[in-house]
Amino acid sequence: MATVFIPSLMQSLTDGKHEVEVEGATVRQIINNLEAAFPGMKERLLDQGQMKSNISVAVDGEVTPLGMLEKVGENSEVHFLPAIGGGATL
Repeated sequence: MATVFIPSLMQSLTDGKHEVEVEGATVRQIINNLEAAFPGMKERLLDQGQMKSNISVAVDGEVTPLGMLEKVGENSEVHFLPAIGGGATL
């Protein structure tokens, strides 16, 4: 099972756990299984079936442009990250 790291703002849904073990071969399956175990996760991560624009997903340390389609290995680590904005244009 993949290890999913839960952002601090979502840990209220996981009874304070900062990481959980979840089955799934893609990010979509991981999210569906998270929702089954911890109702409310989908609402926090998705908007109309797609990753919210302010959330990025990293699998095994790589932020993925594939989002929900990204493959997840049995021993993968999955992180849901709040998007970071800002900076200066030169």
